[in-house]
Amino acid sequence: MRILFVAPGWPKGRLWGELGFKFPSLSLAALAAVTPDSFEIALWDENIEKSAPTGPVDLVAITAMTPQAPRAYAIADSFRARGIPVVMGGFHASVLPDEALHHVAAVVVGEGETVWPRLLNDFRQGKLAPLYRADSLVAMADIPTARRTLFAGKRYLFTNTLQTTRGCPFECEFCSVTAFYGRKYRTRPVANVLAELTELRKRNSFAFFVDDNLVANRAYALELFAGMKGMGFKWLSHAPIDTGRDPELLRAAGESGCIGLFVGFESLNQETLAAMGKVTNRATSYLDDARAFRDHGIGILGSFVLGCDGDTPEIFPRILRFCEEARLESAIFPILTPYPGTAVRRRLEEEGRIVSNAWEDYDMGHVTFQPRGMTAKELQEGHDFLNRSFYSFGSMYRRIFKAHRSVQVFAPMNFGFRSAIRRTDKVFT
Repeated sequence: MRILFVAPGWPKGRLWGELGFKFPSLSLAALAAVTPDSFEIALWDENIEKSAPTGPVDLVAITAMTPQAPRAYAIADSFRARGIPVVMGGFHASVLPDEALHHVAAVVVGEGETVWPRLLNDFRQGKLAPLYRADSLVAMADIPTARRTLFAGKRYLFTNTLQTTRGCPFECEFCSVTAFYGRKYRTRPVANVLAELTELRKRNSFAFFVDDNLVANRAYALELFAGMKGMGFKWLSHAPIDTGRDPELLRAAGESGCIGLFVGFESLNQETLAAMGKVTNRATSYLDDARAFRDHGIGILGSFVLGCDGDTPEIFPRILRFCEEARLESAIFPILTPYPGTAVRRRLEEEGRIVSNAWEDYDMGHVTFQPRGMTAKELQEGHDFLNRSFYSFGSMYRRIFKAHRSVQVFAPMNFGFRSAIRRTDKVFT
């Protein structure tokens, strides 16, 4: 029997679909790792290949985020029309399984590693259930090493992506992480992670930890960084801005090979930070915190959520000035997006402020709710202004052309974002 794993493409002209650097779906490789050897497996990632691989298919497994859901459903419908059963998992289907079941035979809700073998056993016996949900969260020691042979022959930037933690101890209003993984912060045994890294190092010196907050358990992070020291990695991940106030942790990260971190600044307004539940952020120390990252050889990909209730049109040039003063190596400017399952969606629904459920527009680049401090048009224009201005040649020169080890990653990243933004503009103008 042959399983086709599918990662649907992004809608045409969306920023994340236009980026030239592509990364593989770690979640599909994790499912492949717990797939019995009696199944043949193949991958169709529509982001890098237009059509599915040839050959017979007995079962299709799709994962999708919310903006990819319409395309995922179209793919599912096309396979079902040929009599091929389709199952779906991921963030969107986990929150809206009844919607997904209009297009697929079965939905996996939440973490799939423990229920996937059971689903396959049911499939063999011809008795797929419509819903599969694990009885408990996956034990972190049981998380298998991703089956990266699934990516063989694909045009990815690199395939050294891995996960060491799940969940988040915080509960930011806009975030979908806690809706999927829960607030309990769980860690893989450091020995397991180091063993996986040892194998990955044979292929590439770069690694990307997909963890949403790699350092939430400080002792764990320090143990991991100590074990990585000397392995020769150049790695990236996610960490909160208050890491800048922990010199020991920053030093350990830098010495282990960290050259860049995704950091959620989210807002320059402390009241807005409090309202969204970003309890570790202190806006008054942002400049000092960012400097601390840079002093330890770590570049920053900053994130600023646009359209919060405290925002007015003046916030856009203010954010740009801050980014350049802080010399942030890179940044994204997501429009507040009320994803299904999040606290912000529940609040905006109660307030009658959701204006669109066109899931393809839930890409963090389109306004899908009624802002409070500006019009929807002003929010969209402010978002577009920030993207174009931050990735202008002048801003790029002021921020990244300096002697700093992170330039090797962030210079290409800036040019990549600039090109993607220009392509996106052509589609929507």
